[in-house]
Amino acid sequence: MTIDSLLNAADFALRTLFATPRAAQPCPAAQEPETSLEPDERRTSAALMRVNHVGEVCAQALYTSQALVTRSPSLRAHFTKACIEETDHLAWTANRLAELGSRPSLLNPLWYAGAFGLGLLAGRLGDAVSLGFVVETENQVGAHLQSHLERLPETDHASRAIVAQMQTDELRHAQDARDAGALDLPDPVKDLMRAAAKVMTTVAHHV
Repeated sequence: MTIDSLLNAADFALRTLFATPRAAQPCPAAQEPETSLEPDERRTSAALMRVNHVGEVCAQALYTSQALVTRSPSLRAHFTKACIEETDHLAWTANRLAELGSRPSLLNPLWYAGAFGLGLLAGRLGDAVSLGFVVETENQVGAHLQSHLERLPETDHASRAIVAQMQTDELRHAQDARDAGALDLPDPVKDLMRAAAKVMTTVAHHV
């Protein structure tokens, strides 16, 4: 790690947490017709999209920290590319929250710091472990997004379009990490990751 790389990571954290994210790709919701949601439906959608936004904040932290510690230029490029693609998701979910009249999680700095630390730890254990962490994270996120598709109001076409595209992208990131040489993590590690994700999603649903 160099001073420049540390400064870049700090700048990226500040932009993730406090700046308005800009998507490079068009939002999938733009193709969906406007629909009217009942107040309870709007609250449900907002809570779920807040959780999804937290997941994208964590993705930024994970990929940034993993890119920071790897010694492989090709793997650094891999993590950086994935991070840029996740910025689209961050922007889409942030914009959808605003449309729903809601806000991001108040604990985003905490979520970012925790995910950044996990990414550093995984990266320090070697590139294969770091990639394995990506695979398991993205698989869990994909399953989580599927549950959101089942819980979002049927009439909330905009949120559903965003979540569906995110799920497709996350599963592709998992496959990319496998192709790059990911190690299959032990089951106890996977279980611990699921437990940590459960805590985060439960709290972010409300706060």
